[in-house]
Amino acid sequence: MALDGIIILDNNGRPIIQSGFRFSTTAYPLLHIDAVNNALQKAERSTDVDPVIYVAPYNTANVPSACCHVQVGDMRFLCPVSGDVDPLLAFAFLQTFIDILREYLGTVSAATIRDNFDIVYQLFEETLDSGGHPLTTYSNALRDIVIPPSLLNKLLSATGTNFNSTINSGFGAGAAAGPFSSPLPWRKTGVRYNSNEVYFDIVEELKAVVNKNGTIVSNSVIGRIEANAKLSGTPDCSLNFTNPHVLSDCALHPCVRLSLLRWNRDKLLSFVPPDGRFTLMDYTYSPNASQFQSQSQALTTARSNVALPFVIKTAVELEESGASFDVVLTSRYSTHALENVVAEMHLGQGAVGVRCSVSRGSGGGGFINAGGSRSLDTSGVSNGASWSFDSKRMVLRWEISIVSPSSSWSLHGAFSTTKRVPRPSHAIRVRFDISSHTYSALKVDQLKVTNAKENYKPYKGVRGRSSGDVEWRW
Repeated sequence: MALDGIIILDNNGRPIIQSGFRFSTTAYPLLHIDAVNNALQKAERSTDVDPVIYVAPYNTANVPSACCHVQVGDMRFLCPVSGDVDPLLAFAFLQTFIDILREYLGTVSAATIRDNFDIVYQLFEETLDSGGHPLTTYSNALRDIVIPPSLLNKLLSATGTNFNSTINSGFGAGAAAGPFSSPLPWRKTGVRYNSNEVYFDIVEELKAVVNKNGTIVSNSVIGRIEANAKLSGTPDCSLNFTNPHVLSDCALHPCVRLSLLRWNRDKLLSFVPPDGRFTLMDYTYSPNASQFQSQSQALTTARSNVALPFVIKTAVELEESGASFDVVLTSRYSTHALENVVAEMHLGQGAVGVRCSVSRGSGGGGFINAGGSRSLDTSGVSNGASWSFDSKRMVLRWEISIVSPSSSWSLHGAFSTTKRVPRPSHAIRVRFDISSHTYSALKVDQLKVTNAKENYKPYKGVRGRSSGDVEWRW
């Protein structure tokens, strides 16, 4: 299976840059650009467009193809595929390439892509070969081939100095080993740090759907362990957890040794870490799961045991030319606060004259009653909360910076409509963050770092954080 190429579009649907394509005709990438732009124009919301779009051939001699696309900020990444190709391959490569761009450029936007056009095109050439097969996707190996952009690199380029050839040929004080010289593709040789340290972030995300009766229809927790290793030499790490039985459907980084069966037998991660940031493991949280449970049993257990951190009560009255609503959000947690809470509700086509008030329940706080109109973005700001109406998306947005434990917030409002009957969405989407908390209560029991040539005791740090994306129907 091979990919045809990659195209990056700006927020107006115009191409910024594209890789080399397996097909020599220039019309092939243009067909996919037009297909995506036409689908976006026909859809009411960009999220309504299918992630895989069928593209008909422009003549009878060509085979039909499909365009896999993802949105990143103000851009859209396209990956055309043809023949018998699994779309998951295209999405997996796009996600890997986007992660590489973040490591190289920091913020991935249309401006940074244009400013570093040469770097992005070199990454195209190194990560995808001429046949459309993924080639070099480890950032540690790529940094030996494509030098990351920096102020020194730009100054040397302005003076006509070829910095890449200087590094790779081994001249000067910054001489380094050539590309692919390490036996481990994910780690460079000769890594040295004055202060050796390794950090682990346990990140979990809750996704749930709740019906109008308050019953959880779907509930799952997806987690990952992000690591940042700054260790000298070639360290050998062993990591185990206090409660590994709650983990299922684990996807491990290639650096984890599987031949020793340590994970399947002892739930022990043995690995030589990459240098810098990487994702050690992805998993699904399954409470009370055991190695004898099937995947369907584990998922059923997860749905019935993960409690939502808040509850929403809604009262909506639909009238002939508008509607009024009351939304109350109450935290169920007694020790942890919900942060960066964003609740969105689609008011339907023709919604105008949105008026809302935000108030805080238990715990005190301010009160605001501010009028809004269709042309305004931010219509009201309260003490730690605000509401706004996006006239293009027809979405009412309610933001709360912090919901204290066991506290509640209320949103009261009304709107008119130019249509005959108001048709608001019967669901409220709520997103939030929770610091220093994980749903699975996963903890690191022990981390051993050994190195035959180096003798040091690194600093070790572990922390957890969670987020959520809940659809609450009314």
